[in-house]
Amino acid sequence: MKTYALTGGASGIGAAIKQQLCDEGHKVISIDIKDADIESDLSSAEGRSTAVAAVLAAAADGLDGFVACAGVGSHIENLGLIPSVNYFGAVALVEGLRELLAAKKGSVVLISSNSAPMETDADYVDTLLAGDEAKAIERAGAMEGQAAYSGSKQALTRWMRRNNGGYAAQGIRMNAIGPGYTRTAMSAAVENDPLYGPAIKEFVATIPLQRPGQPEDIAQAVSFLLGDAASFISGSMLFVDGGHDALFRPDSF
Repeated sequence: MKTYALTGGASGIGAAIKQQLCDEGHKVISIDIKDADIESDLSSAEGRSTAVAAVLAAAADGLDGFVACAGVGSHIENLGLIPSVNYFGAVALVEGLRELLAAKKGSVVLISSNSAPMETDADYVDTLLAGDEAKAIERAGAMEGQAAYSGSKQALTRWMRRNNGGYAAQGIRMNAIGPGYTRTAMSAAVENDPLYGPAIKEFVATIPLQRPGQPEDIAQAVSFLLGDAASFISGSMLFVDGGHDALFRPDSF
């Protein structure tokens, strides 16, 4: 049995990841704003510190892995939550749990998005990578929701790539998963949104494998990247999107 920590485990993709790992016989410490082992608001510095301290207490001998799945979508009214949760919340937890992961040579999986490679506001991404949360929140508030979302995921994936070497030197593998359209309560809210809904339905119809993703598709990929079968995979982005990234960017890899 291995011990994993997971943010966003109360619903959607996170709940499927938690179920997958529990079904495999592992211990999962779930972190979410509600309905979790550790209830904490990852949009705030205080909430992130509380979550890290609670995991340190629950897994004092180390972690075999950490999955940063907590996130908010492009449809929310308060766009400032997108950089705070999707980027700063994820990075703070990885950094805060680094020594626990090093103790067991654990692995990290970040839930990114297949929208991460898309062209977005470069200054916004640079602000995220520079660690200026206040400025990133301000910029996100003036952006279109999808741009704020994809930019947050691009920054998260680039942060993983930039920092992979230092973590790997401690035996910690870091990778990211880029889900495509996946049917969850959060994505359903966007699909049913009067502004974004029609475009989302058209988007789903273009998935090469001719179906939307299911949370279990992402959970199985996370399980693989966490496990020993992926022991030589580090610093990679795995697209789990039914072939969409290849369709959109056939000459990029």
